Amino acid sequence: MWCKQCQIETNEKICPVCKSATVEDSPTEIYWCTQCLIPVIHTATAKDKGICPLCGGSTKYLAADLRPVFPEEKILLAQILQESPQKLLNCSVWAENNRYYIDGKPRTISAKVFTEMNAAKIAAQIKNFSSEINYTAFNEMTAKFVRANESRLFFLKDEAANFVQRAAQNFPEENIVISFSGGKDSTVTADLVTKALSNPSLVQIFGDTTLEFPTTLEYAKRYRAAHPLAIFQVVRNDEQKFFKVCEDIGPPARMMRWCCSMFKTGPITRVINSLYRSQQILTFYGIRKNESLARSKYNRIESDSASIKIQQQTVASPIFFWKDIEVWLYIFAEKIDFNAAYRLGYDRVGCWCCPNNTARAQFLSKIYMPNESKIWRKFLIDFAKKIGKPDPENYVDGGKWKARQGGNGLAAASSVKLNFSNCTSEEHAKIYRLVKPFSDELIGLFVPFGKIAPELGSKILREVIVLDAASNVPILSIQPFNQDGYEFAVKIRTMNVKNHDELQRMAGYQVRKFNACRKCLKCESVCRRGAISISSENYFINPQKCVHCKMCMSSKYIDGGCMMDRYLKTK
Repeated sequence: MWCKQCQIETNEKICPVCKSATVEDSPTEIYWCTQCLIPVIHTATAKDKGICPLCGGSTKYLAADLRPVFPEEKILLAQILQESPQKLLNCSVWAENNRYYIDGKPRTISAKVFTEMNAAKIAAQIKNFSSEINYTAFNEMTAKFVRANESRLFFLKDEAANFVQRAAQNFPEENIVISFSGGKDSTVTADLVTKALSNPSLVQIFGDTTLEFPTTLEYAKRYRAAHPLAIFQVVRNDEQKFFKVCEDIGPPARMMRWCCSMFKTGPITRVINSLYRSQQILTFYGIRKNESLARSKYNRIESDSASIKIQQQTVASPIFFWKDIEVWLYIFAEKIDFNAAYRLGYDRVGCWCCPNNTARAQFLSKIYMPNESKIWRKFLIDFAKKIGKPDPENYVDGGKWKARQGGNGLAAASSVKLNFSNCTSEEHAKIYRLVKPFSDELIGLFVPFGKIAPELGSKILREVIVLDAASNVPILSIQPFNQDGYEFAVKIRTMNVKNHDELQRMAGYQVRKFNACRKCLKCESVCRRGAISISSENYFINPQKCVHCKMCMSSKYIDGGCMMDRYLKTK
């Protein structure tokens, strides 16, 4: 905790000096000791921030945050800088994005270098020097780093433990979950939570996206073996194939990462539903506000339905205010095993082909995952040609595919367009185009409106009536229809309501869902009651579980009633 008035750290919610309320975020800065050759973490207004805790010598401001550069990355860095690998192995090297600090002296490598260098040549050079990798100097440096920052480490551990215990006090331990991704942040979070609650048997869920780094899968196996008492659940979506979905709706982009719902959030929702049914759970995540602008807007404890991906959970983030360097301080001090991808130079570990990956991360993948990188580049170029890009290779290599928005150039884009006409014979009725025959699956999508009552409709017209969930009054009439220009169509009429347009709009959402659903599993994640189940065969809403909250039809939670509207709509 941090008192803004007194500019001091404390573990209390009320400052012991001025008695004012404290905040959780205490600003820090990274200084450099030129004698010990290590970074020192200081709070922004600490009186001793110009002094090294080890040697007592003077320090100078270096950076806002840092990550350690391991011997494996030093070998790579030596090739890029045309330096002696042995020389760099004996240096204290840290980095912030593409700026490296070698014994405290900055060397910046532009992103252009990573896009233009010959990855195959660099990979061969790394292989030649791999026998020279030595951790002696690195281990001595990290040991000094830990000793110099002991007071900061103590504060971080103590504050995080208190936070975990406070967050968990309203949940039974069997309803507490740890989200494990294989990255350093989730690893540290898992260690903190396990120790704070003195419970090595907590449920831990690893969402295997099928696009993980090989080192992530290797680490997950090691982690599982090292934590035999944990209830470790590995989940994945084997019903969908990433490249096949990419061919249909296009590759994920920065603003259109459909892969998260389909390959991570959705499968995790399914295992949560199977374990907890409709019970609310507390999930500890390794989210940090410094990771991105989007995450900086999160709360440390989040239960607001508009802010969390899986509605059944409250999310808590013990290391929310930690910086990269503080995560590594904890790892080194606690001697925690971690994903080997960080040793190679990756600063973030997720899907290896993520559109959020930097040019440096893509360069590393060309070195350490050459076959996968070639296949992915070829796919992207073929995709660029399919959607009519005049210079496909420049579109891909320049990273323009990452900024792609909508379904321009894709045949699938037509499925999200709501083509309809007003019925000329009945008021408050619209006739919607369907891309496949009228079926029970379409009728089932109207369960959130209320009770499905086919017995009240015209048998000859195959009409189905929907009764309002609260009043049991008919509000919708649904029937298959023949309409010029439409191969398949449905007529939907609203009745007995004040706002016909609003009800018709939500009905249109369900028609779009019927036409455009790609089994992204987003709707499963939105439903708190586990009433929605999506398979390769159909989309089903269980009327016995549905409570008619309409969250699955609200644009607040799902754009246009179906996530495909966001991914495929065109200008």
